[in-house]
Amino acid sequence: MSKTLSFKTYSAKPAEVERKWYIVDAEGQILGRMAAEIARVLRGKHKAQFTPHIDTGDFIVVTNAEKVALSGKKIEYKTYFHHSNYPGGGKFDHVKDVLKKKPEKVIEHAVWGMLPHNNLGRQLFRKLKVYAGTEHPHAAQCPVEMKVK
Repeated sequence: MSKTLSFKTYSAKPAEVERKWYIVDAEGQILGRMAAEIARVLRGKHKAQFTPHIDTGDFIVVTNAEKVALSGKKIEYKTYFHHSNYPGGGKFDHVKDVLKKKPEKVIEHAVWGMLPHNNLGRQLFRKLKVYAGTEHPHAAQCPVEMKVK
């Protein structure tokens, strides 16, 4: 007679999730490496209670977005494509122009590309706060500094 063991898979409940606030200084950081680490924390994959269909991630505040670095010659050649849905409405924006006008958009675009493109991904993306300079209005949340490798 053999005994069968029964193991249950843990599934996190949204009310059980404890959220933390992290702050990342983007000055001198490589965009892609930083965005991958941010997406991992937003998704909650760094926690033992990670559940794929539940938002188990934390909040992230990114400062100094205007001082982010890109590897290689991306600063000269990388472009973002946008279409207005009208004939002939395709537009290309160079990353160096976007960094001058709206530096937050570069980091947001990189992180959004690494999150799921569904309702959960939009919910996760709302927990990302990006600021061009060093000032941010989230001091009351006491964010902990997160080191990006």
